[in-house]
Amino acid sequence: MLRVILIALTAAFWGTVSLAQDRIWVQIEAQPTLVEAEARARAYSRVFPETSGYRLRSGWYAIVLGPYSVGEGAAQLTGLRRENLIPADSFIADGAGFVDQFWPVSGAAPLPETLTEPVAPEIVATPEPVAEPVAEPDESRAEARRSEALLTEEDRKLLQTALQWFGFYAGGIDGAYGPGTRNSMAAWQEANAIEPTGVLTTRQRARLIADYNAEVASFGFSTITEAEAGIEVTLPLGLVEFDHYEPPFVHFRERNGSGLGIVLISQPGDQSNLFGLYDVLQTLEAVPLTGERSRGERAFRIRGTSATTDTTAAAELNAGLIKGWMVVSRPGNELRDGRVIRAIETSFRSSSDRALDPGLVAMSAETKRGLLAGLEVRKPKFSRSGIFVDASGAVLTTVEAVTGCGRITIDRAEEADVKVTDARNGLAVLIPRQPLSPRKIAAFQITPDRIGTEVAVAGYSYEDALPSPALTFGKLEDTQGLNGEPGLKRLAISTLPGDTGGPVVDGTGAVLGLLLPEAAGNGRQLPPDVHFAASAALIAETLVSAGITPVEARPQGALAPEDLSTAATGMTALVSCWE
Repeated sequence: MLRVILIALTAAFWGTVSLAQDRIWVQIEAQPTLVEAEARARAYSRVFPETSGYRLRSGWYAIVLGPYSVGEGAAQLTGLRRENLIPADSFIADGAGFVDQFWPVSGAAPLPETLTEPVAPEIVATPEPVAEPVAEPDESRAEARRSEALLTEEDRKLLQTALQWFGFYAGGIDGAYGPGTRNSMAAWQEANAIEPTGVLTTRQRARLIADYNAEVASFGFSTITEAEAGIEVTLPLGLVEFDHYEPPFVHFRERNGSGLGIVLISQPGDQSNLFGLYDVLQTLEAVPLTGERSRGERAFRIRGTSATTDTTAAAELNAGLIKGWMVVSRPGNELRDGRVIRAIETSFRSSSDRALDPGLVAMSAETKRGLLAGLEVRKPKFSRSGIFVDASGAVLTTVEAVTGCGRITIDRAEEADVKVTDARNGLAVLIPRQPLSPRKIAAFQITPDRIGTEVAVAGYSYEDALPSPALTFGKLEDTQGLNGEPGLKRLAISTLPGDTGGPVVDGTGAVLGLLLPEAAGNGRQLPPDVHFAASAALIAETLVSAGITPVEARPQGALAPEDLSTAATGMTALVSCWE
């Protein structure tokens, strides 16, 4: 990748000026009479020993600070204006308009050697002059072109860099001033209430670079080499600072309340690891679900935005190493964050053929499994079970499993929509937004049940904590509710909330019903091993209303335990409810 080169400001940048090639001043005031000018110069001198005064060709009298080198003068202008120690309309003067020096005056009272604390000069109302005060005339367009012609290539590139930083220039940093650069200069001039000539004067160049240097300084951009991760990158160390390693991540926390966090990514791996990292990052609280995603064969990029978080992440696979970065911020900082991301993107490179050592710090088993590295994982509000009922991945579950959900997923990652909600039967049908390929489709028993039959419930007992469903065994106690309600089957079985919505199967693998939540007991406190299931007849009614024809189970003998487990868990889906 290309690297961002932050070019230092040098005194030679400005070329030749009228009075002295290596000196500039900060002009802070101009007064119409010598008496007024001396009074103001005396006041400023109590705070700024370098105060000077010059009569201008216009007949006015300028109060200035300096002289300074070009870089020092630009920094002084920016800093003193920021601290409100000089008027906001102060500017850089090259001295071309200075005629005679009137301050310091010969025999003037000596200035105090020390001041306990700097005191800003008292700003008093100036009597209204006969003519409006005017600033020292700037260079003409021809003079600006002549001074511009003396700039070095690095000087010209720096100007383009500054224009680009403030959003006026989108071309390459090549030091060639073509139409694009000229248009960007005119746009900068217009934005600063200056005649848009497309040629910057010496004073305008100083102002632009001073503002640029001040902003860059606040970011604290610095190129770091992260030896453990094998990454070289430019980071804003004025906004973030190193926090800790937790492979495969290097964490940089916010600094000075910036609200910005940066994570470097470094791990060995192949394409499957890259794709796994892509999936894992999207489970983090720091990566909102709304935003653009793109994943290719060897790289991915994620943008996540919400009311509270704005995150961009990217990673690339190269020569068996996966390296990348993540910037986590708050909305409202788009301009700042865009500059940070551009600096990272253009400077990021692999500095060695090593990746972050997984043994660098002790990690929990959960961290090792999920590569979560201390980042808070996004969790659903709750998860329940469901049954795959057709070849495209439609899922039958309970109404309780989809109530109050901002979004619903099937098997953790697949977005789904509610097609039918059957409140009377307490059932719901979900349709995945992208077709799925279930390992098994449920087949429902239509023949009469035998009381006392051994049954099993397949479900995600511990919700999303385990990667696959489990089987819980029990018996079919009755084919109606406690008050004789039809369509319910009473089970003697101990289940957990995560099992709700899972299939109730017999020894042949046929589905006898769907496990309902405990509310089916009409709110009464029932024994812990008493649960109810919706019958195959109620299930068929709901599926038909969703345009799905239920599959009827074919008579067959009992399955071996391992085959029964494979069939029951293969038709069971994890249904997750998210905020």
